[in-house]
Amino acid sequence: MNKYTTFGSPYLLGFEHLERLLERTARNAGDSYPPYNIEELPSGSVGNRHAGIRITLAVAGFSREELGVTEEDRQLVIRGCQAEASESSKTKTFLHRGIAARQFLRSFVLADGIEVISAALENGLLKIDLARKQVQAGVRTVEIKTGGLS
Repeated sequence: MNKYTTFGSPYLLGFEHLERLLERTARNAGDSYPPYNIEELPSGSVGNRHAGIRITLAVAGFSREELGVTEEDRQLVIRGCQAEASESSKTKTFLHRGIAARQFLRSFVLADGIEVISAALENGLLKIDLARKQVQAGVRTVEIKTGGLS
């Protein structure tokens, strides 16, 4: 029995990883914390690369040590874990508590050719710069042999 998939066309060979990426993206679609912006940077603004992308996350209240930025299986993963509350803050009585103090995990799927260049924390904003490598289009001729494929 054949399994039907989004990329089940016989002309789309080797795209199974795209289907897995779409599934991962759909799982994270409902997350709204922390808020973020994604902007395109002008050509040449990220090092000597062709084009750049900047992701800016609002992470007020987190120190550099409480944040982690990793690249895992073609995903950019940002984690925030605030240190346990100190003894003095445990004894506080809040009349209103509107500032979130919670952990988060935010991930972005990276296309082939996108690489993480840098991350910087400034004024409660975590800025992560990505660069898109310029791909050279080309044609390659494949030699046809006679006989078997050994």
